Amino acid sequence: MSTEKSDISTSVRSRIDAIRARVETVIVGKRDIVNHALCAILTNGHILIEDTPGVGKTTLAKALATALGCDIRRIQFTPDLLPADVTGSSIFNSTSRDFEFRPGPVFTQVLLADEINRATPKTQAALLECMEERQVTVDGITYPVPAPFFVIATQNQIEHAGTFQLPAAQLDRFLMRVHMGYPSAADEIAILTSQQSANPIDTLQPESNATEISTLQTHVRNIHVDPSIHAYIVALVGATRSDVRIDIGGSPRGSLALLHAAQAWAAMAGRNHVIPDDVKALAIPILAHRISLSGDAFAKGMTERDVLTSILSSVAVPKA
Repeated sequence: MSTEKSDISTSVRSRIDAIRARVETVIVGKRDIVNHALCAILTNGHILIEDTPGVGKTTLAKALATALGCDIRRIQFTPDLLPADVTGSSIFNSTSRDFEFRPGPVFTQVLLADEINRATPKTQAALLECMEERQVTVDGITYPVPAPFFVIATQNQIEHAGTFQLPAAQLDRFLMRVHMGYPSAADEIAILTSQQSANPIDTLQPESNATEISTLQTHVRNIHVDPSIHAYIVALVGATRSDVRIDIGGSPRGSLALLHAAQAWAAMAGRNHVIPDDVKALAIPILAHRISLSGDAFAKGMTERDVLTSILSSVAVPKA
């Protein structure tokens, strides 16, 4: 049985590696970011990509969606966007003399929410239900969105003009938040070379499909998690609630996100069990946007990453 599980884990890893390789034909030198994005997909979670304009946030989202072989629709968030522009609305049909629901762009498998923080909080809130419950309710009628369903959102840093801060409830529904960062000099030269005559994303072909993604997600949920790992996750998230440098700590949704993402991280490594290093590798991208620093910590120039790094070094790691 152990050999059989090992063979399955190896097969799963090979498929994940193939999807990653396809994405990396477009996204150069960002292996960590691509891995985090794939982890979110395997966990059936949503991902928020944040950074300055022009570093490839939208390109990464489009490359992921294409490589996954899923239907994709894009919403360019702007200040004048209305909730109905996202979810859809009921339109009166003069022929049938009745109201008909016209689905909005949210009814897709991959939703690219581009520059999500340029829309007003009211419009951002239109995504809350579909992100959490995979459904949309309009005029008292509930409509399920297609499966699988992922939101890949991009946002510019909050300091940029014309942006609105995402509400805490919205942030908490993203499995993780990642930052692209600038490429190295060598990687930027490679980008210039590859896009000198054409953009490789224009010819990118799917590597997977919705059915396989669902199968991979099922395998991830069956990855073994020892009770000591459960205790470790609870201790880490619990530490964010008692730390004096943090006003608002991680929620139970954050604990669940860390658990399921650790399972996906193990699957990506070809293992059929979670180890503490899986949890440690994901704690910051999963918990940083779920905590709120105290005024004193903020005044001292601390960041969420700084505080979480300190917590990771102080919480006892379970032994093998």
